[in-house]
Amino acid sequence: MDPASLRGLGPDQVLVLVNGKRRHTTALVNINGTFGRGSVGTDLNSIPVSAIERIEVLRDGAAAQYGSDAIAGVINIVLKKVTPYSFSTSFGQSSSNALGRDFSDGRTFQVDFSKGWAFKNDKGFINFAAQYLQRGYTNRGGLDTRPLLYSASPTKGPTETEAAFQARFASLKAADDARAAANGLDRNNMRVGNSDSKNGGGFLNGQFNFGKTTQLYYAAGFTHKTGSAAGFYRLPTQTTQIDLSIYPNGFLPFIDTKINDYSFSAGLRGKIGTWDYDISNTSGENTIAFNINNTVNASLPTGTSPTSFYAGELLFRQNTSNLDINKKHTFDGGFLTSLNTAFGGEFRIDNYQIKEGELLSYSNGGRLIGTSPTASGAQVFPGFKPSNALDKSRHNVGAYADFEAEFGPRVTLEAAGRYENYSDFGSNFSYKFTGKVKLFGDVSIRGAYATGFRAPSLHQQYFNNESTQFVGTNATQVLTVNNANPIVAQFGVGALKPEISRSGSLGLAGKIAKTFTFTIDAYNIDISDRIVFSSQYARERSGGVLVPTGVVNQILNTVDPLAQINSVQFFTNAITTNTAGIDVVLTNRFNLGAKSSLILSVAGNVNKTVVRSIQGSDKIESDPTLKAKLFDRLERSRFESSVPKNKLNITATYNVNKLSFVARTVRFGEVTYLNAIDPNIPANGLPTQLDQTFAPKWVTDFSVSYAAGKNWSVTVGANNIFDVYPDKLYIDPRDNQNNLSGNPASNYSGGLDNTSNGRFLYPRAVSQFGFSGRYVYGKIACTF
Repeated sequence: MDPASLRGLGPDQVLVLVNGKRRHTTALVNINGTFGRGSVGTDLNSIPVSAIERIEVLRDGAAAQYGSDAIAGVINIVLKKVTPYSFSTSFGQSSSNALGRDFSDGRTFQVDFSKGWAFKNDKGFINFAAQYLQRGYTNRGGLDTRPLLYSASPTKGPTETEAAFQARFASLKAADDARAAANGLDRNNMRVGNSDSKNGGGFLNGQFNFGKTTQLYYAAGFTHKTGSAAGFYRLPTQTTQIDLSIYPNGFLPFIDTKINDYSFSAGLRGKIGTWDYDISNTSGENTIAFNINNTVNASLPTGTSPTSFYAGELLFRQNTSNLDINKKHTFDGGFLTSLNTAFGGEFRIDNYQIKEGELLSYSNGGRLIGTSPTASGAQVFPGFKPSNALDKSRHNVGAYADFEAEFGPRVTLEAAGRYENYSDFGSNFSYKFTGKVKLFGDVSIRGAYATGFRAPSLHQQYFNNESTQFVGTNATQVLTVNNANPIVAQFGVGALKPEISRSGSLGLAGKIAKTFTFTIDAYNIDISDRIVFSSQYARERSGGVLVPTGVVNQILNTVDPLAQINSVQFFTNAITTNTAGIDVVLTNRFNLGAKSSLILSVAGNVNKTVVRSIQGSDKIESDPTLKAKLFDRLERSRFESSVPKNKLNITATYNVNKLSFVARTVRFGEVTYLNAIDPNIPANGLPTQLDQTFAPKWVTDFSVSYAAGKNWSVTVGANNIFDVYPDKLYIDPRDNQNNLSGNPASNYSGGLDNTSNGRFLYPRAVSQFGFSGRYVYGKIACTF
């Protein structure tokens, strides 16, 4: 899934429209350790590129006009209308060298088609577009650095000499390595990169004209996607997560998904007297079914576990009805020259569902390893239990008014207000003021001030599950509870509230000498009651033994007295943030002759987000341990430093005769990862390198196209042509497979770095740019 973000804010703080109508979000809430954690985005990858005519971006807060989610701005995707037959096919793959290895993976095949037909006598049009994309997986994982793969690490006996221990350890390792070689157990045992995926779908866009003023319009889309993503490799030593009679050499489990996305929109536009009206209804649905393969339920009796499970399904459905009316008044002479008046109303219904998986995907069969209980459910993704299953809906009603006035040829002012009432949390009123003053020629100064809000999604309010997550290098069972769960109430956390924003912007825009265009905009966005996914509240332990008086232990024991759940996490309105920045876009066209031209564009952004305050419930605020875990320094860094604070994009397009050359280079600014526990405090005993800053990098793309005829063109090119990778993660010198020392100061410990035993060599908790390396491709396109 490919969500979009604007101005450094989350994917759920930008509203996506298709032909001006609200697009539904996905059924997935991101609970993984990446940028946008805890958010729900709109999947742009469910709209075929071949269906898109253009994309419009409104970078100002627009909740006063469009409602929830428009804090950062609006992306409007405009679909094609009347177009010729257009067909293209492309093939590409990675051609990269990294980690001392050559990579040729990620093979991608794509086919696109579109055609728009005009009806006779100006009766309208219909356009159909389709896309098929097949992408292979990439793997940039490193070698497992653990000394032993089959045997648990030995401990030095109380009377054993250091030399005898070293010899015993060396003998055990030699036997372990020989066994791995004989059985084909490779230390390159992970898939770290893009998943396998297939994506096929189509979009229909049309309009039928009744006379000159009335149009019936419609758009419908369907996309089916499958994906296969690998989890963490389970080694033979991880006995509570494996059945050695089925996988004596361990296994790499896969999360396989089937995603269906539907949308349909229809409306009627026309005139009543001097007023224009637009009445419409838009429906959308996104479903994600999870099938877990090459895995086991380790708790089942030995040798009885299936290796594939249906783990359940997520569904999100939305239906939006709109009525908009507007009229433009013009005035001859006087101070006010025109006034555009618009009113509208909206009724929206949201529905969110979690459907349970098959029994064995989540159940516990009671198998023990000695006295240790084994993990319940399918390894890598335990299925949704009946207790997780739910079907929740809400509705909201909104009404807005918008006035735009022109005062002579130079000044335009606008004011808008919108009232919303939600069935689950109440009401909100947002307003916006904007203005533009023409300074000279085509150069104008513009500004805006707006309040906004984002309603908590149903996903954030109700998602709940139990999952196996790797914290450091240890597998841990994590319980995600929603705000209706009594556990959350024991933390003193109540129902989610909407996020409230105040934003302002000021900028210059214009055109000089007919060829040079520019926009320069500064902005400032304050958001209070921002919803976050809490850090994990782990059970309290002392010397590896549970502390019975621990607050988290007491809370978790109410639902898990056997202590199989290690941690709990939930959504809460916890932080206040400020985001400020500057956007600059410069474009110039150079006419170099009768058959040649050069278009040069420079786009830059400087952006900074600061978490101004962290506020928990009264109970959390009164307990320093609970407060520290609510939103730790790792979670803070996801907001403040996990995406580049500056980015520069320089693009040149040179056309000469039948050739077209495109060169683009992008500078991604530095990003910083902060460890959850501060390594700069000596008492914590952690390497200071666990906090790591990744240097800025330039990534360059190049392509050349040749127009073989009036209807045909051929393109070859490369993305990341210079094969640039992010800085590598720090690996502690003690974390290597040959570290056999019994000296505690140098003994192997996977918690000394962020590579998960050497298998993640590039950053994954920060989002600077990808780590697949150079990608080469060819494309053939025809239009007729």
